[in-house]
Amino acid sequence: MTPAQRAAPRRSVLPARQRAEQLGGTLPPLLLHAERVAATVAQGVHGRRRVGQGETFWQYREYQPGDPTPRIDWRRSAKSDRVFVRETEWEAAQSVWFWRDGSPSMAWRSAESLPTKRERAELLTLALMVLMIRAGEHVSLLGSGVTPRAGQGTLGRMAMLLDEQGAQDADSLPPAVPVPRHGQVVLLGDFLAPLDSVAQRLHALAAGGVQGCLVQVLDPAEEDLPYDGRVRFEGTEGEGAWLLSRVADVRGSYRQRLNAHMEQLQAIARHAGCRLLRHRTDRRPESALLAIYNALSAHTGP
Repeated sequence: MTPAQRAAPRRSVLPARQRAEQLGGTLPPLLLHAERVAATVAQGVHGRRRVGQGETFWQYREYQPGDPTPRIDWRRSAKSDRVFVRETEWEAAQSVWFWRDGSPSMAWRSAESLPTKRERAELLTLALMVLMIRAGEHVSLLGSGVTPRAGQGTLGRMAMLLDEQGAQDADSLPPAVPVPRHGQVVLLGDFLAPLDSVAQRLHALAAGGVQGCLVQVLDPAEEDLPYDGRVRFEGTEGEGAWLLSRVADVRGSYRQRLNAHMEQLQAIARHAGCRLLRHRTDRRPESALLAIYNALSAHTGP
């Protein structure tokens, strides 16, 4: 059972036109918020400069077996007893694939003043897309079947896809779909699913040479278990109900189990070549956005 969760209302199945009208009324504020968050963070981020195919010279390095001979700089090599090749800045855009958990547990929040986990994950997804597109990257949603893009209207299209996936996706783990080699992924969810299932999905992505970030989005009550007295917990994904006569009696053991889960999740992410970041919905999204962007930039390279 997902800790400290009560039953969340189910999304109703609406005709396409009605859903489109509702979407048109809700997306602009979300996109504006994402743009605003991204603009705040943009001043503190560095460029995503990396080695690859391009025309802008970056540096010389010594020739290694397997390097294409046209890259050898004979003029520079003639000045030494070693052979050098030219490395250039990667001007071909890299694809970044996003996924956010759309399962019912993500629709939960412990207080009306807080966003749901899903709302925060979607805000971070769109804001990070803003930064990626500005850096010349192509973005898409994992499992959407849409080719990564960076042109005009990309953000609006991605926001619509998020809504469409949310109406259909009940899986709490990213889809097992192929990602181009050396692409990057950003996976946002609570990752409270069984760890063996998480490991299997990440292993499938890592097998293709994919790197990126896992962002664990949690409500503060899921970390602190702040309730007292007699409390009835109801699962959001069919786990049933659990009645506790004294929540305080289990708070210590609950936190130990949660910490153990997080430590194992950290090891799974590291083994898959990903970095695990954590974010609570009672904290500002800007700090999480900056951490994710910097983590992705640290992963880029030859």
